[in-house]
Amino acid sequence: MNGEKPVVIEVTRGAIVESRHLGAAAVVAADGTIAASWGDIDTPVMARSAIKPLQAISLVESGAADRFGLGQIEIALACASHSGEARHVEAVRNWLANIGLSENDLECGAHAPRSLPVFEAFIREGARLTPAFNNCSGKHTGFLSTAVHKGEPTRGYIRHDHPVQRRLLELYGELAQLDLSRSPAATDGCGIPTVGVPLRHMARAMANMADPAHLPEPRAHAIHRIREAMNAEPFYTAGTGRFCTRVNGALKGVAQVKTGAEGVFCAILPTLRLGVALKIWDGTARAAEVAVAAILRHLGLMTEAQFDNVARPPVFNVAGLEVGAIRPAASWLGTAAA
Repeated sequence: MNGEKPVVIEVTRGAIVESRHLGAAAVVAADGTIAASWGDIDTPVMARSAIKPLQAISLVESGAADRFGLGQIEIALACASHSGEARHVEAVRNWLANIGLSENDLECGAHAPRSLPVFEAFIREGARLTPAFNNCSGKHTGFLSTAVHKGEPTRGYIRHDHPVQRRLLELYGELAQLDLSRSPAATDGCGIPTVGVPLRHMARAMANMADPAHLPEPRAHAIHRIREAMNAEPFYTAGTGRFCTRVNGALKGVAQVKTGAEGVFCAILPTLRLGVALKIWDGTARAAEVAVAAILRHLGLMTEAQFDNVARPPVFNVAGLEVGAIRPAASWLGTAAA
């Protein structure tokens, strides 16, 4: 332990622990009961992309998904931080055309594809980056779909006072059981508003997605469709070889996991009716992935073999030699507080 910030992940080089990552996590039921926690779960945390499955609820609940004939690929894309691979970009462009819009209507901006082969092809070909390659383009296309369906302006849909964003903030607050009007506010990487929420409440929002039977039927139905899409089309939630793709594909019906920037991770656990929210304080994705997998294993949802397959990343040097590993700290999971 390190005060309220325990060491959760270690990075080794040979026999030496070379780096240590501090973190916090909450495992919570829909009624707010804390099933387990580690570290400080009361400091506000920006969820970033980790709550995209929650942000996709309006797309389905509003009737927009049905109006435009959206399937599991599009719903998975609405939850995605995708790698900008050809299938991702093509699906986003086709979806935009389906709702009568184009990439010019996306306000997420453009950035280099996360997929290294795609990025290398861009360099060779001198191709032009467009907003469809943005890892959040599926989420933004979902926002636009809801706005079109409701007859709302599409321009400015990322503004905090736009109906799309007001609905999302209200939805997040309802599922997290927190008054978000008092929460610290900022702007996310893709331009939409984001707010600081303690991990205990972020995890409670995920728990309400894991156990939505008490919610109004249209919302519960939307959540079921989102969970099913994330498991049915895991490639579209992330990309080739990505952690979320591998876990969502391996644990169908058992877990839906979603990464966020700056070391945040969330998980929806329907079989246990629990939600998970995790933060690595130095913002490192390599630690967040191993940490969330370790929690799944700790909760009995992932076998040792599955954990080894998705969450024991070796450390390689530039010559391709394996020189170390990323692993849960030996003291960490025994420190859970109930």
